[in-house]
Amino acid sequence: MTVTPSYRILLCDLRSDQLIDVLPVQGVSLDDYIGKTGRLSGTVPIPNAALADRARRALVPGRTAVWVERGRDLWWGGILWTLNLASDQRGRLTAQIQAGGWESYLYHRLLYDTQTAVQVDQLDIARGLVDYVQTTPGGDIGITYDSHTSGVLRDRTYLRYDLPAVGDLLDDLAAVENGFEWRIASYRDADGRRVKRLRFGSPKIITGAADIVLDHPGPVLSYAWPTDATRKANAWQSRGATVNTNQAADSYPLTSPVLVDDADIAAGWPRLDGTSDYTTVTQQTTLDAHARADAAASLRPVVIPEVEVLLGGQISPALLGATVRLRISDLWHPGADRLDARYRVVGMSVSPPERGRPETARLYLEVP
Repeated sequence: MTVTPSYRILLCDLRSDQLIDVLPVQGVSLDDYIGKTGRLSGTVPIPNAALADRARRALVPGRTAVWVERGRDLWWGGILWTLNLASDQRGRLTAQIQAGGWESYLYHRLLYDTQTAVQVDQLDIARGLVDYVQTTPGGDIGITYDSHTSGVLRDRTYLRYDLPAVGDLLDDLAAVENGFEWRIASYRDADGRRVKRLRFGSPKIITGAADIVLDHPGPVLSYAWPTDATRKANAWQSRGATVNTNQAADSYPLTSPVLVDDADIAAGWPRLDGTSDYTTVTQQTTLDAHARADAAASLRPVVIPEVEVLLGGQISPALLGATVRLRISDLWHPGADRLDARYRVVGMSVSPPERGRPETARLYLEVP
C-alpha cells in the first residue's frame, strides 16, 4: 500500500522567516508557473478559542510567509495577502486564506529612485532591481540569486517619476527580444534551511536532462487542448512614451514600424492586427525590440495543453522547466496519427488528497 506524504502549512514571519505556527488547513489548492505568479488558497477551521488565538497571531496578511511542506520537501512558498473570517448560521468559524508566490512581493514595491544602466547584462539589471527592493529598510525578505549572465547587454533608464512596480519592470525587461524568463523557487538547501531563490533562464528556464514519458491512456488521467486565436496577429505595432520637447506642438507617442508577416498572409491567414503599449519606453531601439518580440509571440494561436496526472515519483514542482514526452492515443489521435511529442512544463496546479480524492497535479505545457 502506497502512503501519500502529508502536507503541512508553515506560517513564518516574512522578514525573518522565524516560524510562528503550523495550523491545519482544509481544501488546499496551489499552483506555480514560469512567467506568472503562483497562488495558494485554503481554509483554516476555527473550532475552539485556543485555535482562534493561534490563528489571530499567525495569520497576518502582508506580513506572514506561507511555506507548504509535502513530507520533508518544500513544494511552495509565498506571502499571505488576504484573510476572510467567515461564520455560518451555526456559528462555526473558518478563516479563508489566499497567498501569492514570492514574486507577488515585487509587484507591491515601487521604484522611488531613478535607476540607469548602460550596456549592462540584462540579468544584472534584473538583479539590480531586486537589490534595490531588498536594500531599502524593511525590504529584505531573503530572496537570493546566482551570478550567471546572459551575454545580452541593455541600456535602461527607469525614472522615479513613473513610479513603476519592480515586478512590472522585470516582466518588461524579460519580454523584450532576446529576453529571459524568471521565477522565485522554494526549496530546502543541504543544511535544511528554507530558500527563496530567484532563477533566470536565458532565453528559457530549462531543468532536468531526461524526458519524462506520460501516456494516455496511462498515467495521464485526463487532458485538455485549448487553442485560442483571439490574440493571434500577423501585423503589429507597439507604442511607447509620448516624447515632445516642444510644448507648442502636438504630442504623439513613440511608435515602432508596422511589422507585417507577409509569409503568414500568403499562406492563407487573414490580416489580423495587434498592438502593445510601453508607456515608459522613450528609446526607439528598445521599443522596436519589444515590438519584434510581441509580434513573434502573437503570430501563432495560443495553445497551452493541460494534462492531469497522479502525483508522486518524478512529478513534483521541481518539474517546472523540464521536458516531458507526451503520447496520446484516442479518437482524435488514432493509429499512426497518435500524438508523440515533447513539451516543456511551464505551470503546475497541485490538488492534495482529501476525503477520498486522489493526489493529482495538472501540468501546463508549452508547445514548441
